[in-house]
Amino acid sequence: MPQPANEKLDSAKAKIAWTEYCRRHDVSQRKGQKAGIEPASGRVWIGNSIPDVVHQREEAGVEAPLWFERNGAEAYLL
Repeated sequence: MPQPANEKLDSAKAKIAWTEYCRRHDVSQRKGQKAGIEPASGRVWIGNSIPDVVHQREEAGVEAPLWFERNGAEAYLL
């Protein structure tokens, strides 16, 4: 089933935000960790697991959906 256009746009924004984040921050010591990216704002949370990242986001008072990347991996499969 094809994704709605807005979901494709959100994932594209999230990937751009993650690329920018990696360019500005040294994430080499965080290989294998999960990054949750909020497409609308570009905010990034990094943790050892998806629940860890979601908890960080909730602690920050944010409820927006996240796009996940695995640091150091070209693809992320659950």
